[in-house]
Amino acid sequence: MSNLIILPIIIPFIAGAILTIFAKRHKLQRFISGFTMLALLIFTVYLAVLVYQNGMIVLEAGNWPAPFAIVLVADNFAMLMLLLTAIISTACLFFAFKTITPKREKFYFYPFYFFLLVGVNGAFLTGDIFNLFVFFEVLLLASYGLIVHGGTSYQLRESFKYVIINVFTSALFVVAVAWLYSVTGTLNMAHLSERVAELEQTGVVNTIAMMFFVVFATKGALFPLYFWLPKSYFGPPAAIAALFGGLLTKVGIYAIIRVFTLIFYHDIGYTHKIIITVAAGFTMLLGVLGAVSQFDFKRILSYHIISQVGYMVMGLGIFTPLAVAGAIFYIAHHMIVKTALFLFEGAAKRVTGQSDLRQMGGLLKTHPWLAWLFFIAAISLAGIPPFSGFFSKFPIILAGFQEGQYIIAGVALLVGLLTLFSMMKIFGFAFWGEQKHTEEQAKIKIGKVLLPIAPLVALTIILGLAAEPIFQYSLAIAEEIMEPYIYIDSVLKEKV
Repeated sequence: MSNLIILPIIIPFIAGAILTIFAKRHKLQRFISGFTMLALLIFTVYLAVLVYQNGMIVLEAGNWPAPFAIVLVADNFAMLMLLLTAIISTACLFFAFKTITPKREKFYFYPFYFFLLVGVNGAFLTGDIFNLFVFFEVLLLASYGLIVHGGTSYQLRESFKYVIINVFTSALFVVAVAWLYSVTGTLNMAHLSERVAELEQTGVVNTIAMMFFVVFATKGALFPLYFWLPKSYFGPPAAIAALFGGLLTKVGIYAIIRVFTLIFYHDIGYTHKIIITVAAGFTMLLGVLGAVSQFDFKRILSYHIISQVGYMVMGLGIFTPLAVAGAIFYIAHHMIVKTALFLFEGAAKRVTGQSDLRQMGGLLKTHPWLAWLFFIAAISLAGIPPFSGFFSKFPIILAGFQEGQYIIAGVALLVGLLTLFSMMKIFGFAFWGEQKHTEEQAKIKIGKVLLPIAPLVALTIILGLAAEPIFQYSLAIAEEIMEPYIYIDSVLKEKV
């Protein structure tokens, strides 16, 4: 049974390799891609249910015992991330079928797409800190190909910055891994948890912890390392921007949560209550101020990625089961809703030909389905009940007040209000008011474009209406990851 957990890595890898052969045959590429993505989604649902019912699954490569083997570990947290990845990747892929031209498709769009999933799924499943670096590099190399897809001068200029910052971050990642190995003598995450506990997390170990935080904070777009994101995500086509906006920063956030609940959790007064909480507060506030200042549909959404990841690390910084459960719930909510919003921007641009809000208007009249589906996703992002945004933010803010973290809780409430303001600015300019697009544009049919987005909107409604069982699932995950011995015992099986 343990061999099953390598399939989320193997399936997209094989698909990417096959699609490379058929790069010039776009219809065949679409069939292979669609079939593979649906199969991966179904299998991921099955695997998530299996792990939830039977417990953690560990695969030791080559049948070597941990910590000497390279291990893959599927716990409930990893499986939730894999499931969310499969959902949004499926939506973005089928949206791409309707919006990416054959001319662009033949430049290896689909191979890059699936190789990206290899890296993402591997990062979620690995139980080895060095292989976390390896899978980060796989997803980054694929993302370099996707972020320049289309080859506009703007994309090439901004993607160059994206590449440079990630190259430096990757170098820092290698240094941090080497330093950690020199201190602990191991790279297995479960074994690292034991060794760090034995060494006590002071001095050099805290320095290493902060190096890892800088690496993951850059990839997750936390303050003050978020500067690369808004312009980088503005250039690519909507399907790619949606995939990046919904998925890539969450890999960095996942790594922060995993490492700072499993390995570096012995000095939470410093690492969590000060460093992570302060970074979360500034990330939320400065990100939302950037969004409020913009008058471009896509730029507003890009800045909101920054502000929203602040909520996720805020939950980790407070570091109670309630707060961490809220953070996990919020990750699920945000990945779904943010992906939907970027796809809505692509649908709106397909009609109007632009994303400048001051040149848009009247979409509610000509395309009401687009308008009202966007409205639901927008107010969910802002945290309005009964949608998922409210029920995922509420436990994080409540935990903040319970733990006496009044400043960060107040910032979170203020950011929610400013998020609502900026999302209503989009609705007021782009969808409400006088029609500014031509009658020919008004006749453009986008029903097929909306089909991949509608399930995401339905999910944010379902997550809100079924908030109680969803939160209980999130709480179970939080309690599991905040008790490292569960992970250690499952991976090592006996004390090493």
